[in-house]
Amino acid sequence: MIRAGRRKYAQTSDELAKAMGISIGTFRNKQPYTAEDFPPLISSEGARVKLWDSQQTAAYLAGRPVPDVPEVDDDQDLLDRNEAAAELGVTPKTWDDYKTHPQIASHLTKVKGVEHCPRSIVKAFRAAKGASTEAAPKGRPKGSGDMVPRDEISARVGALLDEDPEATIATVQDRVGLSYAAAARALPRLRGERIADLLQAEPELTPEDAATRLGYPTAVQRTALASAATELRARQVRPYLQRVADVLVGAGLAEQQDVVVQRLEGDALAAAVLLSGSGTPALVWDERYGWRTAVSRRHPIGKDTGTPPEGDGIRYLSEEQQPEAAELLAALTDGRRGSRQPKTIHPAGTALHG
Repeated sequence: MIRAGRRKYAQTSDELAKAMGISIGTFRNKQPYTAEDFPPLISSEGARVKLWDSQQTAAYLAGRPVPDVPEVDDDQDLLDRNEAAAELGVTPKTWDDYKTHPQIASHLTKVKGVEHCPRSIVKAFRAAKGASTEAAPKGRPKGSGDMVPRDEISARVGALLDEDPEATIATVQDRVGLSYAAAARALPRLRGERIADLLQAEPELTPEDAATRLGYPTAVQRTALASAATELRARQVRPYLQRVADVLVGAGLAEQQDVVVQRLEGDALAAAVLLSGSGTPALVWDERYGWRTAVSRRHPIGKDTGTPPEGDGIRYLSEEQQPEAAELLAALTDGRRGSRQPKTIHPAGTALHG
């Protein structure tokens, strides 16, 4: 975590490599930070972006005693995704849902491109969470509308599922205040995310073993496992999509952004990269059709009809599902490349393996 008052000392791998006088490639290959006496990371274990305290690393590199950082927790400590989840006693995926809550969202801040939340905000949310769950509307009849804001559904259903793995659609309707349809969508998706979490933590497990370990009834395991397969595909493809976005940022065609993988009808996956200064509002990746240009920045993916989108402003940039970022960049900047329809259609979804 970034201790209170030490935000200005946060240091990335690129910055540390420069301070050491080596290239980032050499830094990543030799991993000098693994030396026993090297100052510890201030990012959490497993964090995608590694961070150090530059005051500590500067002292280490100069051969001076490495100064200590505060060890006592402070309300102004900045917690990353994994640390905030640990503070609440939930999975990082559940934190992704919680952080959209108005009580948290306005307090999120990025340090060196990594999202953090003040400890005080996480603690306040934890204190209020139980009361808000107990106060949720009761007895939502089948077919009625939702009484929960859309951006809070995952957090509230996730909290209930953490409490009762065997929760039914009726339980979600009663305890959370969702319509039948919303509850029927949320439960298998969230169960699938938890199965995916466990499979990644313990790769030797089969999906069925993971579902059983989590306490999910046999009757719901088929839909939960299908959802887990989709979730795992999303996690596998996200690093590729983020690399493409980063290349576009480097080319001056996009601003820094975190790519979000969305589920469409039939559990197909799609994601959008918003552009700036290129004349094209956004790029969309769809696992069935590959990359295409989009005509809307606000709703780049659009409504899924089960057929490839076509029309003015839409151009498919590659026959490959996951072309190299350089190939995609070249096709985007050369209006003569690409086609109005995808030349190859890839089936959505693969089997889930343990």
